[in-house]
This record gives sequence, structure tokens and C-alpha cells, in this order.
Amino acid sequence: MKAVNNYIIVENKKEGPKKVGGLLLTEETDIDNRYIKAKVISIGNLVEGIKEDDNIRYDKHAGHVVEHKNTIYHVIRSGDVVLID
Repeated sequence: MKAVNNYIIVENKKEGPKKVGGLLLTEETDIDNRYIKAKVISIGNLVEGIKEDDNIRYDKHAGHVVEHKNTIYHVIRSGDVVLID
């Protein structure tokens, strides 16, 4: 599977629970977190500044879901990436 143009294929990373102000927040209860952490699987030929295997954060409302070989991936535009870890 290969991304084209300015698209990026990512696999979301599950984040463990974290403590904020003494409260334990899980992924389901952390609704205020707007950005999702993901690993870059493939980048399109027009994408600059992002490499495969980079860890990124992107807007949770961006892109769409694709299933390939029983694995769920998200396809987003390079402009939806807000930071690279």
C-alpha cells in the first residue's frame, strides 16, 4: 500500500491512561484531546518534511479510514499534521 500526492497513510497508536490533576484519563474519557498520535506508514510523492516511521499528531477530524489486510489505517493530508515527535 502506497500513498500518493500529498496524502499520508498512518496507523493510530493507542495511548495508555494518564493522570491529570489526580484524575485518571483513558482514551475514551479524554474527549478534549483534539489530536491523535500516529505512526507514518507511507507518504505521497508531494509530501515534504515527513518521513515513513515518524511519529506524528494530527487533527482527529481529518481524513478517512481504510482497512488493508485486517489492519485499520487512516489516510490524511499532509496539511492535517500538526507536529512530528
